[in-house]
Amino acid sequence: MSNDTTALIVGGTGLSGSYAGRLLKARGWRVVTLSRGGADLAWSDRHIAVNLEDADAASVALAAASDVSHVFYCTWSRQANEAENVRVNAAMIRNLFDGIAAAPLRHAALVTGLKHYLGSFDDYAKTKPYTPFLESSPRLPGENFYYAQEDVLFEMAAKRGFTWSVHRPHTMIGLVIGNAMNMAVTLAVYATICKHTRRPFVFPGSPEQYHAVTDVTDARLLADQLHWAATTPAAANLPFNTVNGDLFRWTWLWRQIADYFGLAVGDYPGHATPLAIQMAEAPAIWADIVAKHRLQDIPVTRLASWWHSDADLGRTLECFTDMTNSRVRGFTAYQQTPRSFFDVFDELRARRIIPA
Repeated sequence: MSNDTTALIVGGTGLSGSYAGRLLKARGWRVVTLSRGGADLAWSDRHIAVNLEDADAASVALAAASDVSHVFYCTWSRQANEAENVRVNAAMIRNLFDGIAAAPLRHAALVTGLKHYLGSFDDYAKTKPYTPFLESSPRLPGENFYYAQEDVLFEMAAKRGFTWSVHRPHTMIGLVIGNAMNMAVTLAVYATICKHTRRPFVFPGSPEQYHAVTDVTDARLLADQLHWAATTPAAANLPFNTVNGDLFRWTWLWRQIADYFGLAVGDYPGHATPLAIQMAEAPAIWADIVAKHRLQDIPVTRLASWWHSDADLGRTLECFTDMTNSRVRGFTAYQQTPRSFFDVFDELRARRIIPA
C-alpha cells in the first residue's frame, strides 16, 4: 500500500470497525480511528474522540483527519423512532464529510445491513421481501435511516469525486466487548448459564427462524470485503451484500453450538421464548459463574445483547442474501459458519471471559 493511503475508521471500537481497522493495519495501511469516547487501540495510529452528532465539535476534531484517503463508516446512533433515526444518522455522516472536506478522499465505504430489505425498526418486516435478498432490489417505501445515510454518501461522492461502496451484512459474528449487536457472545453467555444452572439449552426464537434457511456474516469476511471494494476499480459505486457464503438452518446449527458447550439440546416448544425474559436473573447468576471460575469480572449486561439476538432469532420470515455484485467482480472469500461461532467461543475461553 502506498504511503499516501490513510484509512479513517468511523466507529473504530465497534464490531465491523475494529475488524476492518485491524485488517487494514495488517495490510500496511495507516489507520485513524474515531469513536465517541477515548480508546487505546494497539492497531490504531491515531484516535479521534468526538460525537458526530455535534457539528461544531466534529468540525474541530476532524482537523486531525485532514490526511485521510479512505473512509470506512461503521457506526450509527439509535433513536426513539425512525424519523429521529433518519435525522440524527444523516446529520452524523454529513458532519463527518463536512469535517474532512479538505482531505484527499478517494473512496468511502458505508456499512449498513439487511434492514435495507426488511424495513426500519418502525416498519420491520411489514412487507415480505423476496429471498434471497438482491442487491438490485428497490428501496422499500417509508423512512429508513440506511437510505438517508446512503443519500448523503451519494451526494458527497458526486460533489467531491470519490468512489463509494455500501456493504450490507447480515447478523454479525465477531468479538467486541460491549457491542450492542453481538450474537456469538450472547449465545456463549446463554450456553454458559444453561450449563451452570442445568437448564435446557432451548432455541429461543420463532418457528420460522428455527426451520428456515438463513445465513450470517463473519466480521472478518466483512473486513476483507471492505478492503477489496476500496482497492478494486471494478467495485466502485456499488452496493454489496456481505455474508459467509454458506447457508444453514438453526435446527442444525443449534445442535453444533450445544455440542461445543457439552449441552443437550432442549425440546423446542414451537414458539419463541425470548432471552430477555429467560435471562431476567442473569446478572446474579453470571456473578456466581465469574467467581466460581475466576473469570474476567465483566458484567453480563456488557457481554450479552439479549434484545438484539431475540430480534434476529424471532423473525417470522426467511432471511438470506445473494452476493452477485461482488462475486462476479472477483470477491470469492468464504467462511464456514460454525467456525465463525467456534472461533469467537475459543477466544472467549482463551481470554477467560467464559469458562474453559
